[in-house]
Amino acid sequence: MKIEAVFLDRDGTIGGDGHFIHPNEFKPYENFFSAIKRLKEREIKIFAFTNQHRISRGEVKLEEFRKEFENYGFTSSYICPHEMNSNCECQKPKPGMLLQAAKDYDLRLSSCIVIGDVGTDMIAANSVGAIKILVKTGWGNESLDQYRYLWKEVEPDYMAEDILDAINWLINKYY
Repeated sequence: MKIEAVFLDRDGTIGGDGHFIHPNEFKPYENFFSAIKRLKEREIKIFAFTNQHRISRGEVKLEEFRKEFENYGFTSSYICPHEMNSNCECQKPKPGMLLQAAKDYDLRLSSCIVIGDVGTDMIAANSVGAIKILVKTGWGNESLDQYRYLWKEVEPDYMAEDILDAINWLINKYY
């Protein structure tokens, strides 16, 4: 199977500790750019896939996130700007951002990979048949331990130590 795209959660997956960090202060993990380079060498599309409710509060602008992801080399970004529990279609664990990207880029989501550090990432991926990788950075360990009951029906396809481990696994498995 050819991987068409990789969807990456932001906070706790590509950098940070899982909590919100303003785009002006956010720093990706040291191995993030190596991971991105490995995807780009294989011409795999890279999408940001993140809930950012602080946009709705006026604490940060959507364009600040878009610029951040563009600077990191992402193909595009899908960002839910709505307040938590707004019941919108784009907020994870709903798959709205994945479905929109599939429409925008003519993707078969079953040929895509979602990498995240929380159960909501895994639930969204599972609902569209995407391959699921949970990273243990950010909230990853807590997601596997104290919060596992919230997403017990979903099993990750791989549990990675970090973003580079996740990308190495997918390349070794599919290339």
